[in-house]
Amino acid sequence: MSFMDTLKDKLGMSKGKASDAMRQHPDKVDQGIDKAGDAVDSRTGSKYSGQVDTGQDKAKDASRNYGEQGGGQS
Repeated sequence: MSFMDTLKDKLGMSKGKASDAMRQHPDKVDQGIDKAGDAVDSRTGSKYSGQVDTGQDKAKDASRNYGEQGGGQS
């Protein structure tokens, strides 16, 4: 299961709603990813900040690709 499928399942969103949200509000999605990463960074005492930053960047890229591809549907 991909990261985005897991995310939409956790949020109770359909693929269509998730991709619409990502297309219409990419800034809000990025803010949420940043906030989640900052929470992880805080809880780990910034011990893994490099890995957290990399994860945030990859999650942002995945969310943009997911929204651009219409929810990952080909």
